[in-house]
Amino acid sequence: MALKTDIEIAREAKKKPIMEIGAKLGIPADDLLPYGYDKAKVSQSFIKSIQSRPEGKLILVTAINPTPAGEGKTTTTVGLGDGLNRIGKKAVVCIREASLGPNFGMKGGAAGGGYAQVVPMEEMNLHFTGDFHAITSAHNLLSAMIDNHIYWGNELGIDERRVTWRRVMDMNDRVLRDIVVSLGGVSNGFPRQTGFDITVASEVMAILCLSKDLEDLQKRLGDIVVAYRRDKTPVYCRDIKADSAMAVLLKDAMQPNLVQTLENNPAFVHGGPFANIAHGCNSVIATTTALRLGDYVVTEAGFGADLGAEKFFDIKCRQAGLKPAAAVIVATVRAMKMNGGVAKADLGAENIDAVKKGCANLGRHIANTKGFGVPVVVAINHFATDTDAEIAAVKEHVASQGAEAILCKHWAHGSAGIEDLARKVVDLAVSGNSHFAPLYPDEMPLFQKIETVAKRIYHADEVIADKSIRDQLKTWEAAGYGHLPVCMAKTQYSFTTDPNVRGAPTGHSVPVREVRLSAGAGFIVVICGEIMTMPGLPKVPSAEVIKLNAKGEVEGLF
Repeated sequence: MALKTDIEIAREAKKKPIMEIGAKLGIPADDLLPYGYDKAKVSQSFIKSIQSRPEGKLILVTAINPTPAGEGKTTTTVGLGDGLNRIGKKAVVCIREASLGPNFGMKGGAAGGGYAQVVPMEEMNLHFTGDFHAITSAHNLLSAMIDNHIYWGNELGIDERRVTWRRVMDMNDRVLRDIVVSLGGVSNGFPRQTGFDITVASEVMAILCLSKDLEDLQKRLGDIVVAYRRDKTPVYCRDIKADSAMAVLLKDAMQPNLVQTLENNPAFVHGGPFANIAHGCNSVIATTTALRLGDYVVTEAGFGADLGAEKFFDIKCRQAGLKPAAAVIVATVRAMKMNGGVAKADLGAENIDAVKKGCANLGRHIANTKGFGVPVVVAINHFATDTDAEIAAVKEHVASQGAEAILCKHWAHGSAGIEDLARKVVDLAVSGNSHFAPLYPDEMPLFQKIETVAKRIYHADEVIADKSIRDQLKTWEAAGYGHLPVCMAKTQYSFTTDPNVRGAPTGHSVPVREVRLSAGAGFIVVICGEIMTMPGLPKVPSAEVIKLNAKGEVEGLF
């Protein structure tokens, strides 16, 4: 019998009314703003009313570097949330929203998989509650107001050559990376070179995900540096007088979205910065709200631990005062074989030597995560082709790193397949062995922070940066931004800046191509290697197979 697809499983879900899911967490019906039958936003007034409650235990789910073999980080995050509820714990899942760009490009969906999914799956992967559209609109309103200010006399003295605020859209479109605007004569403004980023890389996205409330949101929006004058003094969003209107557009988007898993357990899905070009975590307001409503909160960080977990620890936890109790690193036997040099077409054959060789990548992520003072357990996300000997090889390697690896079958069996991991997570969380600390102190110079991440997390020998980049960092330090953390924009596929280098390489260099100040979000973006903040579509995008069937149902999302 053929296995059911993720979307077929999601369609068979016996969803409960979202008011019942909210009631599980003690959220009154009046404090839920429903978007149809199965999703709702939680009111700001309710969130404010629970601020004095004690917080539950925060569990981070991260992973090895992604491979075409698949790892299943979101699937494991959802499965673990269900597993904790199954063993009698009050647990809440917190994950990010999906971007239309990769959904129609390479991924095809981002709501988990098998019997460990968040539903409604189609809505989550498409327009959902409109948060990304609100972020896109707020961002581009600021863009329009900057150009409009220049057109009507430029009272602020903006140097048109130094407008740093680009436009965004929630779609992969490589031709918009570098463009010229305002062609066509005097009535269209002053021609200048600019470009588009994808919405998930927008500073507005980062601000929404790091703000604690609406007041904090508007202050951060006002702090955005949008341009410089000829004397190189900054021009802020509040100078353009766009911050209030942007906050209005984002008012509803700031409210966390409540949905449910296939097993009718609560899940917050809110915010969606990517970890390879942004800070890679769901919103602070969703996480902190969940921590006051549940005994355990399971959240994920984007891509591998070298990107997502590092930014979760060094940016989100630092800014929000979060202290994770434990971390789960997701790996698969198939991915270990790919890291060991096996081609994707040959992954079905047993290859214990390749598994052992590929485990070097997993071992480095274990050591890196432990370096933040957080206890670690490894989740082996099971595939039907895994052999007992291959699984044993992974477990043996993990044991040699001072951690435990647990086989998880949540994709096929839901919460029943992940009980062992849930119990281990509880043991780690209540042990008191978490002594979390960020990788570097606030007062460390910016370039030294970049070097610290590159050397301690990526195991690079050096960071290569032109004098102009180093000088820019020193200028920001002199302007009072030296205390900010760094947000590394780098390929997710490797510890290096070369996506083709797998395993656990050493002796490489990290070239820094550009640095961007995100003063409102509160970090410095460091663009490394060939990484792009506006992705392109692959040769055969997922959009070619996403369609409506004869029943009007969506097909092709997975």
